[in-house]
Amino acid sequence: MPKGFHSRLRALYEGHSQAAHRFRYSLLAFDIATILFVIITSFFERTLAIEIADFVLGLVILADFLVRLSLERTAHFLLRPATWADVAALASFLAPIAGEGLGFLRVLRTVRLLHTYQLLARLRKDFRYFRTQEDVILATINLLVFLFVTTGLIYSLQYRYNPEIRNYADALYFTVTTLTTTGFGDITLTGTSGRLLSVGVMIFGVTLFLRLAQVLFRPTKVRHECPECGLRLHDADAVHCKHCGTTIHIETDGSL
Repeated sequence: MPKGFHSRLRALYEGHSQAAHRFRYSLLAFDIATILFVIITSFFERTLAIEIADFVLGLVILADFLVRLSLERTAHFLLRPATWADVAALASFLAPIAGEGLGFLRVLRTVRLLHTYQLLARLRKDFRYFRTQEDVILATINLLVFLFVTTGLIYSLQYRYNPEIRNYADALYFTVTTLTTTGFGDITLTGTSGRLLSVGVMIFGVTLFLRLAQVLFRPTKVRHECPECGLRLHDADAVHCKHCGTTIHIETDGSL
C-alpha cells in the first residue's frame, strides 16, 4: 500500500478532524443499515438477490477489516474479541455455509465501533441527550446485541431439529420469554446444545435485563470527574463531591 494513501487512511480511522469524525459516523451508519438488512431478510426465503447483497456487504466489511489490520502496529489486534466478531461477520456474509443463523453475529460490529473508534466521546460531545442518557443507551445496546446473537444461535442450532422453532420469530419469542423470566413453556429447546443455550440466556440475559432496569430507574447522574478523588458520577445539581467534599463545577446548558 502506498505510504501516502496509508497515511490518509490512518487519518480517517484514527484522526480528530471533522472529516475523520464524519467517516467514522458513516461506518456506524453502515453497521446499523447492515443490522436492519440482516433482521429484515431473515424473514424471507434466501434468494439470489439476497445472496448477492450479502456478498457485496461482506466485501465492504472485508475491506474495512484489512485496512484496520494494516493500521495496527502490534499483533494485539488479533487477540481482541471485536476482531473475532468481525471474522464471524465475514464468515456469515461471504460463506454460504454460515447460513442465516450466524448472520446475526454481525450486530457485534456496532459495539466494536462504539468502543474502538472512541465514538462514545464524540457522541457525548455532539449530543446532549447522549451525555445524559449514556448508561441507558449502552445497556440497551448490550441487551439488543445479546438478544439478536442468541436468537441467531437458537435458530441455527434448533431449526429443522426442533418442530417448535420454525422461524426467527419463534426463536426470538423463546429468547425474550426466557430472559424476562416469563417462561410460558410452550417452546423448549432440545438436546444438550439447546439446554446449554437456555442456561446462557437465563444467566447472561437476565443480568443484562436487570442492568437496563437498574439504569432506567435509578436517580439520574451526570459524568464529571472530581479533580480531587476522581469520582465521575454526581447528581445533576451537585455542588460538592459526595465522596471527598471537594467543590465541583458541573457544566450545564446554561454554563458559559
